[in-house]
Amino acid sequence: MPGRTSSRRGWNEIVRTLTYAEAIREAHALLLASDPRVFVVGQGVWSPWYVGSSMQGLDVEFGRDRIMDSPVSENAVTGLAVGAALAGLRPIVVHPRMDFMLLAVDPIVNQAANWSYMFNGALGVPVVVRAIVNRGGEQAAQHSQSLQAVFAHVPGLKVVMPATPRDAKGLLIDAVYDGNPVVYIDDRWLYGESGEVPEGLYRVPIGTGRRLRTGTDVTVVATSIMVPRALDAAERLNRAGISVEVIDLRSVKPWDRDLVFSSVRKTGRLVVADAAWEGFGTAAEILAAAATEVLDALQAPPRRVCLPDTPAPMSRHQERAYYPTAESIAAAVQATTTTTRGARSGALPADA
Repeated sequence: MPGRTSSRRGWNEIVRTLTYAEAIREAHALLLASDPRVFVVGQGVWSPWYVGSSMQGLDVEFGRDRIMDSPVSENAVTGLAVGAALAGLRPIVVHPRMDFMLLAVDPIVNQAANWSYMFNGALGVPVVVRAIVNRGGEQAAQHSQSLQAVFAHVPGLKVVMPATPRDAKGLLIDAVYDGNPVVYIDDRWLYGESGEVPEGLYRVPIGTGRRLRTGTDVTVVATSIMVPRALDAAERLNRAGISVEVIDLRSVKPWDRDLVFSSVRKTGRLVVADAAWEGFGTAAEILAAAATEVLDALQAPPRRVCLPDTPAPMSRHQERAYYPTAESIAAAVQATTTTTRGARSGALPADA
């Protein structure tokens, strides 16, 4: 798919402006064209109703023996992909609704995540499980869940969540060649976002975050759809005199502890924005790690911006109240700048 604009950056690097969905499509096309071991299987991979424009025309370009539309059987299709990976292929199995990927927990969690460990590294399972989040649009509780924390909890699995077109392409390519089972989560709310994307095969290393905005007052660590909202909040707060550093986590497991902690040591304040539930989640893990590793640097209690502890509503009006926004992030940032550690109502005096 051609980009809308192009320019040359660095030594022979050509970048174009692509949408997030176009970048994913280009990653698939390059992988399929360059490596006969790569194939894609999943529900609705021929249909834009299921996968948007992220795979448009790939079945025509590469044939339906490489782009295989599967029956509605998440467990069986994922098991097929795990077996193919064990046999030396590089499958990408697509789950167009992450919610129903829970039906494939056995091949992902019990099989793919454990094989390398059980065979002392002699066997790998190079399978990419692509999970699409389809929240919003009145899809309600069973079609709106972002379950990264569920899979990040499991040893042996890697979990990535690209937020930009550049990373959507580079992380997918890196995931296919990582050699381990990787859960690749893309959010359809990002599909229309545009950004610069280099041509050709390139890899964004799993486990590395990216500082998107430099600041001095507060660190905001964000995942997936919360990244553009964090940048929006940072711009608004800048006009109010608050300097916000924004880190795109990119990889949930492993995550870039060094980048996050170095930023917190500089700013002294931390907000984590993750569009999943607050309890026991990605944001909770980062805050717990910060409390262990950089507690002495924190000038205020860290905060989370997440979903409320309830299933997603169906009503459009309730959705607007349910999902966190740039305003939610800005409010959390402002709260960290107006409080300090120990300065809470009802706190005991220091000599008590």
